[in-house]
Amino acid sequence: MTPDRTAPDRSVPEPGPEPGLDGHTMAELGEYLDRGRTPYDPSIENSPGCRLALANLTRLAELSAGLLRRQAESEPARDELWIAGLLEIIRAEIVSGRDVPVAHPDPGLRLTLTEAAVRGIVRRAGDTLGGVVMGRCALVGDVGLPGAVIRLDLSCAVEYGRPIDATAERLRERVRSELARHTELVIGAIDVAVDDVYPRGGAADV
Repeated sequence: MTPDRTAPDRSVPEPGPEPGLDGHTMAELGEYLDRGRTPYDPSIENSPGCRLALANLTRLAELSAGLLRRQAESEPARDELWIAGLLEIIRAEIVSGRDVPVAHPDPGLRLTLTEAAVRGIVRRAGDTLGGVVMGRCALVGDVGLPGAVIRLDLSCAVEYGRPIDATAERLRERVRSELARHTELVIGAIDVAVDDVYPRGGAADV
């Protein structure tokens, strides 16, 4: 008997919705961006996790247009791995994570930020610094306890030719300033690991 090759292959399950995306997948969000976010989808636009993922995917597309195009001819395999690594970081960051309390004068009200929102603040602070492309961001410590001192573990790529120590210090100062502006977290150390270098002018003035 000749097997029916038109029948769907049930041996490999289709990927389901990813955590933090309110029933959507990263592939769906990528297609939505490709369509210019039209037609308007309230289930995406009203989801904090989806909006954070869209912002990060937009940033990745901007980087890809400049940085990755310059490297493609010489190191295509490396570029694919680099993009895949950033996508994995984005997937991790959209998960809401722990609640970060925000003080309010009315003791009957409980306000919080999500850990994902805090990571979004950190990522945007780094990516808009200039000469830096953010990688990993981890909040280490009890973010749910007001006044507790926490540590940030960050990784990034730095534009070729920029002094590593000075750039890392600029990143620490920017992140500390933005978190003080938008949160009540008490930041102790901010550890920065520079794990890659990209060509000068290749990331569209990030």
